[in-house]
Amino acid sequence: MGTKVKICGLRRIEDIQYVNEAMPDLAGFIFDSSRRRYIDPQKAAGLRAELAPGIKAVGVFVNAPAKLIIDTIKTVRLDAVQFHGNESEEFIRQAKMETGLPIIKAFRISSAEDLEKACASSADMILLDNGKGGTGKSFDWSLLKDVPRDFMLAGGLGPDNAAEAVRTVRPWGLDASSGLETDGFKDYDKIIEFMDAVRSTDE
Repeated sequence: MGTKVKICGLRRIEDIQYVNEAMPDLAGFIFDSSRRRYIDPQKAAGLRAELAPGIKAVGVFVNAPAKLIIDTIKTVRLDAVQFHGNESEEFIRQAKMETGLPIIKAFRISSAEDLEKACASSADMILLDNGKGGTGKSFDWSLLKDVPRDFMLAGGLGPDNAAEAVRTVRPWGLDASSGLETDGFKDYDKIIEFMDAVRSTDE
């Protein structure tokens, strides 16, 4: 099967060209206007149209109203939805029902209790991130030694530690963003190196 890869925070046509060559499993668009990598849904729809077949488009939302999520799904033709805020279990279940799409829920992990809460989520996939979230730093992976369900690993992942992450944590997938950038923009070489590292470790 191999470790899945999501490259998040795509904003430019160059980013799409890079991922089309690298062929990760998932490409993430951030629809939270407070984030530096925010992209307008109309612009994202244009980039989505250029995405290679086989790469699934994921929309990342933070405490967004249901209507915005539904509208964005239709506009961009999203394949999956990722929640990165304080969305409740009820909200997640409702979103699964109303959208019919897989739901990824991000959790910040600083303790065993955080992990327990994440594993109880009704989301289709859980994403385990640094307790501080969005810092571009990794966290104590030893907390993840006995996770009883599939999960994605995020937080400070890049070409230099991708292989180690696959070997030591054994996640279902890796989610990378800032670690694949130079001066705030996606870096072609880092993306290719990252994908090569993951694939060579899987072999």
